[in-house]
Amino acid sequence: MVALLTAAVGAISLLVRWFTGSLEMERSARRRRREQAQLERDRQDDVAPSDQLPPGAVPQPRPARPPGRRRPAAHHPAGRRAPGAQAPLPVRPRRPLQLVAADLRRLTTELSMVPGGMPMARRRGLLAAFDDVLIEAAELLEVPHQLPAAPAATRELERMRLLAALEAAGLVVTD
Repeated sequence: MVALLTAAVGAISLLVRWFTGSLEMERSARRRRREQAQLERDRQDDVAPSDQLPPGAVPQPRPARPPGRRRPAAHHPAGRRAPGAQAPLPVRPRRPLQLVAADLRRLTTELSMVPGGMPMARRRGLLAAFDDVLIEAAELLEVPHQLPAAPAATRELERMRLLAALEAAGLVVTD
């Protein structure tokens, strides 16, 4: 009976740790410690032998690294590339102009009928999606725009200017 109770408490504590994410954090901490130890070993391997030789002795060439041990890639600890490393730009397939125009009309309608009690996060999400579709339409029709670089205070004016420029280019924005 005691063993069964102990096993149940152990299973419950394991489930709680799994749900709270502490198991994953412990695993990533162990991985970081292991990688840090590997870096320390690599640094010790890279110490110049002339520092350890008596004066007048000739340093011998260092043996080649075993093929299984490689230096870590130049990545940021959070998974991003290190500064100076050039990453290839992602190539996004272009959607047809008809789909972009339909999304633009749909988002215009949604934004015009935003209820008063709508959460601000949802409104900001709608505006972000609207901005993305506006930029996509502008790139497809080769209309110049400064929407991503516009400060928050003038972004609404830039949206209106870009909508007018897209309509002037022949895109039907409103139904």
